[in-house]
Amino acid sequence: MNLTLALPIGADSKLVQSVETVFTESELDRFAEELNRDGICVIRGLFDRDLIDRWKVAFDALFQERQQRPGGLAPRGQARCYATLPWVAPFADPAVYSNPIIRGVLNRVFFQEYKLVQLAADIPLQGSQYQEIHRDFRPLFSDQIVTPLYALAVNFSLVEVTEANGPFEMARGTHVMSREEGLVKIHAGEIPMEQFYMQPGDVMIRSPLALHRGTPNLTPQPRPMIVMGYVMHWLHTQKVDLTLPRAYYESLSPEIQELLRCRVVDQLADSEVETYINFAY
Repeated sequence: MNLTLALPIGADSKLVQSVETVFTESELDRFAEELNRDGICVIRGLFDRDLIDRWKVAFDALFQERQQRPGGLAPRGQARCYATLPWVAPFADPAVYSNPIIRGVLNRVFFQEYKLVQLAADIPLQGSQYQEIHRDFRPLFSDQIVTPLYALAVNFSLVEVTEANGPFEMARGTHVMSREEGLVKIHAGEIPMEQFYMQPGDVMIRSPLALHRGTPNLTPQPRPMIVMGYVMHWLHTQKVDLTLPRAYYESLSPEIQELLRCRVVDQLADSEVETYINFAY
């Protein structure tokens, strides 16, 4: 399990350590600054490759089973689907969803309590197309009032993300613009749609209000991108949910229990229909 360490290395500097990777407090400040300014930051090499490999083996088995089950996957357009992950090993890992580096960044940009409300995978397959440029959330009030970071998506891929297999594409800074202004600047070439390539173990934190789209996967292999959704405690999230087995939930510390907005059941169902509703704004 990951550890958080605060060790003095200078007059006013500290280390924050995930088991595999050490970051300074100033680096976490920089990630938070990028997130506020650009709507995105990328933390390179946060997760160990062995962890990603374990997730990939488990995901491949899950995906194969879900493909055979009616309603096991939610469609997200041509050759693109979505799967909520079950709260079993290796996915139910607080070293991932309550990782001290990720939470160190979230704590710097969320100014109230926040909740984890989503653990899933977005999976473009061969034959997928460019999505329309969109947002995942509406602004809190209107496009004329800048919305603070009240929801964030944390993504990491189970495979290398290249130009060929459907990289995430986003326009930096559009999370603080009206949708119309952002689209005008994108179409005029003032703000590029930037593709984000990732190695296994890299982690992306992004604002779902930034204008973005999925791109085509031209390879024969699926490109599973894990998404963990965190929102301010007052935000209602009817389109996603977490279901945890009671024995697992009760084994967690009170701090981690407080992080999770979830339904607790005596036993997970063997098969559930994927109920994700695809919102795009």
